[in-house]
Amino acid sequence: QVQVAESGGGVVQAGGSLRLSCAVSGSTFSWLVLAWFRQAPGKEREFVAAITGVGLNTDYADAVKGRFTISRDNAKNTVWLQMNTLKPEDTAVYYCTGRPNSRASMAVADYAYWGQGTQVTVSS
Repeated sequence: QVQVAESGGGVVQAGGSLRLSCAVSGSTFSWLVLAWFRQAPGKEREFVAAITGVGLNTDYADAVKGRFTISRDNAKNTVWLQMNTLKPEDTAVYYCTGRPNSRASMAVADYAYWGQGTQVTVSS
């Protein structure tokens, strides 16, 4: 059984930075495409960033390009989301997720494994 556990959320002022971490166990980590999604109150869960296991190709939502960076270490079974120049509209619960596929996807339904989420609050 695949387990996903996020950490690193918190409260930060606008313009600040946070680094989210996600540990994945129970699967061959390097085979997984890993991604971050977020969900703000009253809104649907939305794609933030993804990284493939082979080739380490990355994709980002337009809203975070140039500010967020996704990375992974297959030896540590960990994926990170470095968030810089945070804005109040980045406030949401951030979820780590994975899919056993070679290609990334921006669709929630394409991902099989989800963590419980970590709250990120950006104050103005």
